[in-house]
Amino acid sequence: MEKKTSVRVAAAQIAPDLTSREKTLARVLDAIREAAAKGAELIVFPETFVPWYPYFSFVLPPVLSGKEHVRLYEEAVTVPSAATDAVSAAAREHGIVVALGVNERDHGSLYNAQLLFDADGTLILKRRKITPTFHERMIWGQGDASGLKVVDSAVGRLGALACWEHYNPLARYALMAQYEDIHIAQFPGSMVGPIFADQMEVTIRHHALESGCFVVNATGWLTDEQIASITSDAGLQKALRGGCMTAIISPEGKHVVPSLTEGEGILIADLDMSLIIKRKRMMDSVGHYARPELLHLVMDGRATAPMVTTTQPSLPTAEARTLSDGEYDTSADRDSDQRIAVLRSPAR
Repeated sequence: MEKKTSVRVAAAQIAPDLTSREKTLARVLDAIREAAAKGAELIVFPETFVPWYPYFSFVLPPVLSGKEHVRLYEEAVTVPSAATDAVSAAAREHGIVVALGVNERDHGSLYNAQLLFDADGTLILKRRKITPTFHERMIWGQGDASGLKVVDSAVGRLGALACWEHYNPLARYALMAQYEDIHIAQFPGSMVGPIFADQMEVTIRHHALESGCFVVNATGWLTDEQIASITSDAGLQKALRGGCMTAIISPEGKHVVPSLTEGEGILIADLDMSLIIKRKRMMDSVGHYARPELLHLVMDGRATAPMVTTTQPSLPTAEARTLSDGEYDTSADRDSDQRIAVLRSPAR
């Protein structure tokens, strides 16, 4: 695929509907149409935007959060489903790449998932946050490294991380080593206060500089009415304000357009893709600036599973050799995951 010299991107900072997956999904589809009408070729939505980020878990004690947790299960997204089909159809209709954060339900567990739909509607990446943060560990299961990959799309090579995964340097390096052109960053927004926005800005600007890529970051927004619906405690309501930093960052670590830190809106920016080489000519952290003979990353990219079936024998057969004292030599089987007890002859 021929590389594009310019890409118009959009980052959406909008409020979910805290009552319904379908109503939040309608807001997603409206934003896709709006961004596409302005010529955007990529749009990024906030972390777990559909049906909504579990703000309740940040301000309610676990003993009081069961009802909201169950409701999140009921409204969560399965992949594939009618909800993902609707986003796929919108991406295809408008010829736009869509990065959407969802609460994914997989049987009895929820996961923080990032879905990337190509401009033809194909789901090109589904990944799960590898380590939920603090209160989130009561809500989501853990992902694995099978989703730590960069994929080709109509706008270039895309990688994605959610929220504080950006504080895991090895996770970021895994994507950097696969040559991201555009990095998708998603945070919840409307949490913690201005310090969260400040930290977020430092984080995404640093990744852009270190990776030599563009970063498109989207955060969510809560209205005063929505905050009041989550908790009536005025003190706790303060914890659900601020923390918004919807932004588009160049490989030089600069804001391409002014960031959005208050209210709803959609940022639109044109990315000059030549800036990637301009940056990497000076500092390519996975190329001429790397020292892989000294430091390199080893990643287990296999998907995890609760059960694995095997047809291999449970005890050594032809591979095993019997020593003179009757001990089994299982050295030929040391590379397998199976551990076999060693049998010894009685002491004389």
